[in-house]
Amino acid sequence: MEYAIEIKNVTKSFKETVAVKDVTVSFEKGKIHGIIGRNGSGKTVLFKCIAGLMPVTSGEITVLGEKMGDGKRVPKSLGAIIETPGFLPNCSGYRNLYYLMELSGKADKEKIRAAIKLVGLDPDSRKHVGKYSLGMRQRLGLAQAIMEDPELIILDEPMNGLDKNGVAEMRQLFLSLKEQGKTILIASHNPDDTRILCDTLHEMDAGVMTQREVLRD
Repeated sequence: MEYAIEIKNVTKSFKETVAVKDVTVSFEKGKIHGIIGRNGSGKTVLFKCIAGLMPVTSGEITVLGEKMGDGKRVPKSLGAIIETPGFLPNCSGYRNLYYLMELSGKADKEKIRAAIKLVGLDPDSRKHVGKYSLGMRQRLGLAQAIMEDPELIILDEPMNGLDKNGVAEMRQLFLSLKEQGKTILIASHNPDDTRILCDTLHEMDAGVMTQREVLRD
């Protein structure tokens, strides 16, 4: 079995507050893994540590074979939407993604256009992101996460702001990405998301990984 993410005895503390406590878990490649838990359970902090956005206090994280955890680098093939996506309000969705991809060295116009279309937005729209609805901003965040064709995708409450049809469309998108061999780590409050999407389900409570369930082999 090959793992996309291996977490060993990871703890993350903020002064006297322990947000993630001695978590050990592995996530197999090519599957969708769900993490559920109430607000403040530690899901988002764990996601940030995996994504290289935050250093761990102790323990070890390996992502796609690369040692992480110092908070100074991000995995090479990662797309993520963690918390509310931040965009330039006075630019179009396409222009926002162009600027972001340009930071990585080379902006690929066709990849950006394809990602925007995949999430149900119009790459030719000149509408400024500041005038987007919450659902449109969420779709643009998802486009950002997938536009560079990453091996690993981390999604923290990706359905926020989406209507019923939007949720159904994104579920189909995530399943199609899985069929392409992508590994997806997703947090969702909606039990239907985990039932429809996830191969494994993990529960967090007060920073502790309390339960693991295999939904599909």
